[in-house]
Amino acid sequence: MKSKRPIVILMAEDDADDRLLTSDALEESRVVNDLKFVVDGVDLLEYLRREGRYSDPESSPRPDLILLDLNMPRMDGREALAAIKGDPDLRRIPVVILTTSETEEDMVKGYDLGAASYCTKPVTFERLVELMKAIGKYWVEFVEFP
Repeated sequence: MKSKRPIVILMAEDDADDRLLTSDALEESRVVNDLKFVVDGVDLLEYLRREGRYSDPESSPRPDLILLDLNMPRMDGREALAAIKGDPDLRRIPVVILTTSETEEDMVKGYDLGAASYCTKPVTFERLVELMKAIGKYWVEFVEFP
């Protein structure tokens, strides 16, 4: 397999424990990446549009992949996904929904809004590591980014 540059993964997640667990799982799964975090949909869009505290491209690089929680304060993941996929400058960024919601309605709506994948957050750390390995293998090793 050819050596690839680390990809920038931007995770929109309001729960600090979930952010820490995901970061640890990515590290344990040996996924080569640069992981950044925002806490809700408003921050996500500010980051993507390089507004406010996210104006510096060095500290807030354009993500290659977004991991998106659905249930967040201020602006939830559904609204943020609709805004991303409705913006010609952002719509090509793949979005993987990573949420606790297992409802078919959320899944269907996520795909209808343009999500690349829909994953339910595992309940154990071991399963989260497995999921991050699978996400990493696909998005880091196989997918080509422009």
